[in-house]
Amino acid sequence: MAETRSIFKDVETTHKPAAAPGGVSRDRGRHLMRAWLILLFVLVAGMIAVGGLTRLTDSGLAITEWAPFSGAIPPLSAEDWHAVFAAYRAIPEYHLQNQGMSLAEFKAIYWWEWGHRQLGRVIGLVWVLGFLGLLMFHRMPAGWTWRAVLPGVLGGLQGVVGWWMVASGLAPGMLDVASYRLAIHLGLAFVILAVLAWYIMTLGREATALIQARRGGDVYLKVLASVVVLLCFLQVLLGALVAGGDAGRGYTDWPLMGGALTPPDMWALEPVWRNLFENGGTVQFFHRVTGYVVLLFGCSVWLLARRSPHPATRRAFAWMVVVMFGQVGLGIITVMHAVPWHLAILHQLGAVVLIVLVLRARFLSLYPLPQSLRGAVA
Repeated sequence: MAETRSIFKDVETTHKPAAAPGGVSRDRGRHLMRAWLILLFVLVAGMIAVGGLTRLTDSGLAITEWAPFSGAIPPLSAEDWHAVFAAYRAIPEYHLQNQGMSLAEFKAIYWWEWGHRQLGRVIGLVWVLGFLGLLMFHRMPAGWTWRAVLPGVLGGLQGVVGWWMVASGLAPGMLDVASYRLAIHLGLAFVILAVLAWYIMTLGREATALIQARRGGDVYLKVLASVVVLLCFLQVLLGALVAGGDAGRGYTDWPLMGGALTPPDMWALEPVWRNLFENGGTVQFFHRVTGYVVLLFGCSVWLLARRSPHPATRRAFAWMVVVMFGQVGLGIITVMHAVPWHLAILHQLGAVVLIVLVLRARFLSLYPLPQSLRGAVA
């Protein structure tokens, strides 16, 4: 009797993965690296939320110096507290906005900013320990060393950009950090998050399975998903401009703005380009319009994705659109309630979820998951 051929025969490898030094397989290294990246992803997502709360509580300028190492130690004595409070009383925000603030009130905003920076240090430490551990114990998957370096480089750059942002708020006449610098800071955080998410999805499936899956990929759908990613990223940048200039509280009616289709004095600032960054009404208007564009384009891509022969790919695009509707609805509610902090943070975290879902839809467009493929995680 002829041997029965397994339906999974075509996706099984003929040879076992080569063992790394020390008897540890490359598969084992992929699992360890993926767990490390998931931890980093959770920490970065938490960092985005803490950063949003730091902005909403006007705490971002509480620490007026950049001390990457010594700054990890908070004030430990009354003299230390008076010294950092004196430094804060010397900046414009105190004189123009918080004149007469007590030491107890200052401590409240100080701890928010200190916690924000401390979490950044923790993320850096987790990256260093994980990276060195994978190298020292020979568990770095083949071909992943330089890819593992990228999140660390971006994280270091993020620290520099963060201080560049804070420094703008210390300049004469400034009440807050420059909104465009805040947008760059938040945008870079989402880039780091996207890199981690893509790595996690890639390591969730065996290299041979990815090679075979790519043969059935839909290049056209992948390109459309890439456009959705870029539109979502643009919307994140516009959201940061809204937050940086407190523009969300300027117009709380919807669908109109100040009773009209466009806000009054939309192009009042000179030169005209400044309105795109500093005019609260203009910034909120473009944030609204871009949200509608993202939703409409996302729905169009979802309709096309329904033709995909791969159920997992169709579901991925369906969930993307569901969260898009949720984000638009939550954004409208947030504005109509004058941006309370709890709705604002939910809206920001919703952007994190949406970016991940769009990336997952793109990933499954490129590497579809056949129903017959066992043990794959997308």
